[in-house]
Amino acid sequence: MSLSNLDLVGQCDGFPYYQDDPDLYDASINTYYELRVTGHDYALGYMLPSVAQVFHGIPNWAIDDDDRVLTLVDAHNAVTRSTALEKTLLALRATGHFKVLNKWRNELYPVYGKGKELLFSVERSASPLFGVVTYGVHMTAYVRKDGELKIWIPRRARTKQTYGGMLDNAVAGGIATGETALGSLVRECKEEASLPEELVRERVKACGTITYSMIRDERAGGETGLLQPECEYVYDLELPEDVVPKPGDDEVEEFYLWGIEEVKAAMATGEFKPNCAMVMIDFFIRHGILTPENEKDYVEIVARLHRRFEFPTL
Repeated sequence: MSLSNLDLVGQCDGFPYYQDDPDLYDASINTYYELRVTGHDYALGYMLPSVAQVFHGIPNWAIDDDDRVLTLVDAHNAVTRSTALEKTLLALRATGHFKVLNKWRNELYPVYGKGKELLFSVERSASPLFGVVTYGVHMTAYVRKDGELKIWIPRRARTKQTYGGMLDNAVAGGIATGETALGSLVRECKEEASLPEELVRERVKACGTITYSMIRDERAGGETGLLQPECEYVYDLELPEDVVPKPGDDEVEEFYLWGIEEVKAAMATGEFKPNCAMVMIDFFIRHGILTPENEKDYVEIVARLHRRFEFPTL
C-alpha cells in the first residue's frame, strides 16, 4: 500500500487535534495523567496511567488520582528537581521498571516552564515516560548535480534499538541541556556524517522548526503508547559535489545519493523513520517540490508540520 504525504504526517503526529474532533481530543487527554512540579500549577507533560501509578509512595512524588496529576514535590529549583528525578529514575532502572530505561544514555534533556524557565533536566531515555517536550536538530544534505537536486539519505544501523534499518535525514540528534541548536548540529554532523565543523558552519542554513506529538509504537523501543511531543530545528546544507558524507559512528550503515523521485518512492513505502519523513516533506515544501498544485492535502499538511503544544516550550 502506498502512503500519501498526509498518511506520513499522521504516522508521526498521531495525537488528536482539538479543532478536528473536540470530543475525541478531550477523551484522549482524559486518559492521561498530568506531570507538574511544586509551585507551577500547569501541565508539563502527559503520562500514561500505567506509568504514573508506579510513582505511588516514592519520595519526592505526590499523586492525585482524582485529578489525575503527578507532582514532583519538595524540590524548588532546577538543580534539586533534576537530582530528585535522577534518583527516582536510577532506582526504577535498578529494579527493572520501564523498558525504555534499558537504553540509558547519560544525556540530559531540558524541560521548560512558562517564561522559558528551565525547570529540570531529565535523562534522555526517560523523557517519553513523562510526555515532556524535547528538542532536536534534523538536517537535510543535498547537492546539485547536472542540474538535478539530489539528497544524501542515510540508512540507520539495523542493530539500533530504535527504528533499526530505516531511512533517516542526513544528520539528526537531540539537544542536551545547556546546548544550542547549532552546537548540537555541528556535533552530530561530525559524529554521524564525518562533516567538518568549518564547512557546516559556513554553509548550513537554519530553516525553522517542525513540531508534532508522536505516540510511540514498537519500533521506538520500550513501552508503547507513550506520548512524545517534539520540536525539531530544521537545517539545510548544500554540499559541494566532492564532499561525501561518511558514517562517523555505529549508528549509520551507509549513505545513498538519491534523486527526488527515489526519495518519494521510499517515503511512500514507509521506509523512512516517521519524523524524518516529516522533515523531508517540509524540505519538499520549502524547495517548491510539494505545492498546492500537486498535493491535494497541502494546507492540512503544512498546518500539521507546526503543531501547537499544550505545554510550555522554549
